[in-house]
Amino acid sequence: MSEFGHAVAENGNRGTDHGHGTAMLVAGGGVRGGRVYGRWPGLEPEQRYEGRDLAVTTDFRVVFSEVAGRHLGVQDAGAVFPGFSVDSSRPLGFLR
Repeated sequence: MSEFGHAVAENGNRGTDHGHGTAMLVAGGGVRGGRVYGRWPGLEPEQRYEGRDLAVTTDFRVVFSEVAGRHLGVQDAGAVFPGFSVDSSRPLGFLR
């Protein structure tokens, strides 16, 4: 996982600051591979976050919570991410 991305549109100094953007690779025998999990938000100005950045569609804590729960047996995502709750009825489903 990487947190580094650049904004889609230039800022006031004609640069592209750090922005939203990442990719996560999950590997192993228990992974349902060969798929992309997520939703493409689009690059049109009205689809961007604050008009200049890629919109976040998947919170990284949802991914990590699924690994912690399914692989490590963690029952409560709040124990790993205080104040965060994940809807366990709607996992991403990338683990078997």
